[in-house]
Amino acid sequence: MVRIDKKARRAYVLDTNVLIHDPACLYKFMEHDVIIPMTVLEELDRLKRGNHDAARSARQASRNLGALLDQVDMTAVSAGVPLGRTEDAGRLHFLMSGDSGPGQGLDAGVPDNRIIAETAVARQQRADETVILVSKDVNLRVKCAALGIPVEDYRNDRVLDDIEAMSSGVREIGSGFWERMDADIESWQQGGRSHYRVRGDPVAEWYPGELVCEHERGGAFEALVRSVDGGTAVLDVCRDYRTDRHAVWGANAHSTRQNFAFNILLDAQIDLVTLAGRAGTGKTYLALAAGLHQVYEERRFERIIVTRETIPMGEDIGFLPGTEEEKMAPWMGGIQDNLDALLRADDSWAGAATRDMLAGRVLFRSLGFMRGRTFNDTFLVVDEAQNLSPKQIKNLVTRAGRNTKIVCLGNVNQIDSPYLTEITSGLTYLVQNFRSWEHAAHVTLLEVERSRLAVAAETLL
Repeated sequence: MVRIDKKARRAYVLDTNVLIHDPACLYKFMEHDVIIPMTVLEELDRLKRGNHDAARSARQASRNLGALLDQVDMTAVSAGVPLGRTEDAGRLHFLMSGDSGPGQGLDAGVPDNRIIAETAVARQQRADETVILVSKDVNLRVKCAALGIPVEDYRNDRVLDDIEAMSSGVREIGSGFWERMDADIESWQQGGRSHYRVRGDPVAEWYPGELVCEHERGGAFEALVRSVDGGTAVLDVCRDYRTDRHAVWGANAHSTRQNFAFNILLDAQIDLVTLAGRAGTGKTYLALAAGLHQVYEERRFERIIVTRETIPMGEDIGFLPGTEEEKMAPWMGGIQDNLDALLRADDSWAGAATRDMLAGRVLFRSLGFMRGRTFNDTFLVVDEAQNLSPKQIKNLVTRAGRNTKIVCLGNVNQIDSPYLTEITSGLTYLVQNFRSWEHAAHVTLLEVERSRLAVAAETLL
């Protein structure tokens, strides 16, 4: 890896995928210069046609470039376009391809290799600066490392430095907590539930939407943090959904975290729920059970809409025939499996009638057709949310209209998108940015419920 002098003035050459990933990245390099190679401009021009997310990002990146050029006289572009209003702000430069090739063994006809060559030219032209290529493409970064060219990943989109720092949604306080806080607790009954107001220094570290429990295993006290104001927190004691008497559409919680998941999925004051966890922990099962219960039994919502990013696990099967619903059916196999499991015990005429009703109330929708829509009276489930970018997550959450609850499910250890990681995933972005909002809640599920084989596979493989 090439060593970078952190004290020297730097110039950053941007790869196309960085501008696609974050069209506003031009403004995020502070006092350092930004260089756009001509190859990148050509790729933006090629990508801007269409209705997919990459095309929209390419058009936005082009508009941002145009807005910067509109601020200066065109004859002054060669001297650099200011990226800010202060004197020490960096400048935007455009770079023509050099005569030298990209490097021994690299095909000059490949756009990535031309960008490497252009970066090499920029390094020659700016011998007194550190010129760094910024790319989301791991293979391109490997090539640069082999050629001795300074290269970095785009870091401004990182929500966390370490995925282990992501909120789990659970806070164990220990059995001695109440003795330590005895003088600073108020309790009352409202709506058939117990509520507490707790004051003290430890409370300042809590977040709304968290589970507070004495111990995860065998703890008698489980409560939702309803609000936090400085050193004061209001707690609502959780309902127990572990017994058949309090089953949700025939489903029961099997652990403290699953019980908390049911509480936040069924809470009318919680508008946004995020469930993370490994495969088989029951994320989809719990969400669908809660959705069916609120659509058919409580009549709180009119429909359940399920969507997900259509990224294949293996080789793409190509275009699919039929309507939007029919095209989405192969991608919704996991959802359908869980629906079948929730209805498996009822083979009567009433069960058949329920299945017929599901056809009109449980809808599968493509992520590509969400832009511009507004969902009212909807229980919206976003499956495989770890494969969505922060921008896609924002576009989805802003679709929420009147009386709509959004539930995002995902496993940050199973990201299929080539330009996302655990710390840049839209799911991580959503969890961390909504952790202080009183109408959002999150929990990371741990116990694999699918089967003993699934448990063994998670452990051994």
